[in-house]
Amino acid sequence: MKKNVALWFLQIAVAAVFVISALPKLAGVPIMVQMFGALGLGQGFRYVTATLELGGAAMLLVPTLAGLGAVVLAIVMVGAILAHTLVLGGSAVPAIVLLAATVTIGWFRIQQAPSRVPGLIQTQA
Repeated sequence: MKKNVALWFLQIAVAAVFVISALPKLAGVPIMVQMFGALGLGQGFRYVTATLELGGAAMLLVPTLAGLGAVVLAIVMVGAILAHTLVLGGSAVPAIVLLAATVTIGWFRIQQAPSRVPGLIQTQA
């Protein structure tokens, strides 16, 4: 019970961080436009990233989708770590922390998924 409450707290906090992160990307805040321009992938990639962040954040708040949302957000954070390390510079620590949080959420929620979703393929323990 306590683990589940702590996990929900983590999910809500991480979802809030990703919503806060996505909004400047969608709004076209100049620093975001500049950062995504430096990546050389076009401004459309900024919208894709923001959409993945918002979608993943929303999925974190739906019990049957939380594991999938965590996987989506973990992939986004791997991309952010690579972007900061290889192109943008600056600290990748926030992305690393969020990667750790999303992997933790995904690990626990995906383990719980077979018991909550009828017909889901169950893994052997």
